Amino acid sequence: MKQRVKLFQTGEHWCCVRGQRAVVIGGQRFSARDIQMLSPGRTLSSRLLRPISRLHLRLGSDGRAASSLPKELIKRHELEIDELRPLYMDFQATTPMDPRVLDAMLPYQVNYYGNPHSKTHAFGWESESAMETARRQVADLIGADPREIIFTSGATESNNMAIKGVARFYKTKKRHVITTQTEHKCVLDSCRILASEGFSITYLPVQANGIVDLELLEASIRPDTSLLSVMTINNEIGVKQPMKEIGQICRSKGVFLHTDAAQAVGKIPINVTDMKVDLMSISGHKIYGPKGVGALYVRRRPRVRLEPLQSGGGQERGLRSGTVPTPLAVGLGAACSIAQQEMEYDHQRVSMLANRLVQKITSELPDVIMNGDAEQRYAGCVNLSFAYVEGESLLMALKDVALSSGSACTSASLEPSYVLRAIGTDEDLAHSSIRFGIGRFTTEAEVDYTAEKCITQVSRLREMSPLWEMVQEGIDLKSIKWTQH
Repeated sequence: MKQRVKLFQTGEHWCCVRGQRAVVIGGQRFSARDIQMLSPGRTLSSRLLRPISRLHLRLGSDGRAASSLPKELIKRHELEIDELRPLYMDFQATTPMDPRVLDAMLPYQVNYYGNPHSKTHAFGWESESAMETARRQVADLIGADPREIIFTSGATESNNMAIKGVARFYKTKKRHVITTQTEHKCVLDSCRILASEGFSITYLPVQANGIVDLELLEASIRPDTSLLSVMTINNEIGVKQPMKEIGQICRSKGVFLHTDAAQAVGKIPINVTDMKVDLMSISGHKIYGPKGVGALYVRRRPRVRLEPLQSGGGQERGLRSGTVPTPLAVGLGAACSIAQQEMEYDHQRVSMLANRLVQKITSELPDVIMNGDAEQRYAGCVNLSFAYVEGESLLMALKDVALSSGSACTSASLEPSYVLRAIGTDEDLAHSSIRFGIGRFTTEAEVDYTAEKCITQVSRLREMSPLWEMVQEGIDLKSIKWTQH
């Protein structure tokens, strides 16, 4: 006789409370140990549990219970059909972990758990070897020497280390730093901290297409300029800066060049030697790796000196004290290795999907503006402004698609994107912008559904807008003098 049981959720994991020795899901046989701790990411649960929504699993009667968790620790949660998660189209905010990355990490979470800085036993040697392999994988992706890679907790820490570290180390002779107005918030805030310490900061404007003016950049460099920080690919509008030309200018002027490449590494070919970049920030969760890990590339020749932000055991060449988390470092290395192997294919496929999305939307909807340069950009980041539509209203209407109106780090703010304002976008259009993020696991069906849903909802919202009605009647909205009551 067969029994029927339900799935329950405890914390972030699925478990089978009344489990048996074996269970068949989706035509595959899994043990109770397999079923007991299922992660909700891109692993077994997302591929198999989602299709069996509302199903009771049929178990054999020849086993014993898999779990006896206290009832107060178990949050009952049946997988209802109407609780399916939205489509994910926000790959600039974060990326799902590639299952191959998880496979590489798991042994170092369970079996090889030694401290990589322990030099007296095999546990430490195993972890150190894995850490150094990961360091080499990261270096290979950007054309660097493994000794130039410093593991960090992510791109935010890397940016802080690079900007504050260089500025403070050379502060006795140079007290000027240059960046652009469209940088990530952690770069801008790091510069504000330096300004409060007496440093002079120049925030370069960008052109209407989002690209920095090279002549203005060169003219802004002073004898006391120590560092220039420019993002390789912008996280909101996808614009790609001319890093080789910028690197040439900085090298000729004796200025260190730092770039936040969190959105670029693993997506476009990068070689730090060709680009003449001195410092580069990398993030794991932007390239299908784990969250909580990143890296900072620091050039050895010509040598770049940093003042460390934190003190401790002197790990990572004394620049970033603290035990390196081996599983996360391994995950970052695996993500970089996979990205290097599949970069060309991923880029072609993402470009195809992005073109498909833009063409479908713009062919059906008038007054849709793509923000940023149409050519010098990363195709997977599509930022569109829908005139006469409030962006937040559109996001709510598209609740079954995970999208954003800008950077995830500033999404709590109701102010229009400072990046869009920097490129001269009108405030109304800035408020109506939506960022579509396309990545490795995006499907054509998801792109088509998103485009069709977007077309339907924009048309509906415009029909409700008096501004849209006035425009249809031929009224020039800019000629109207609005008054407040």
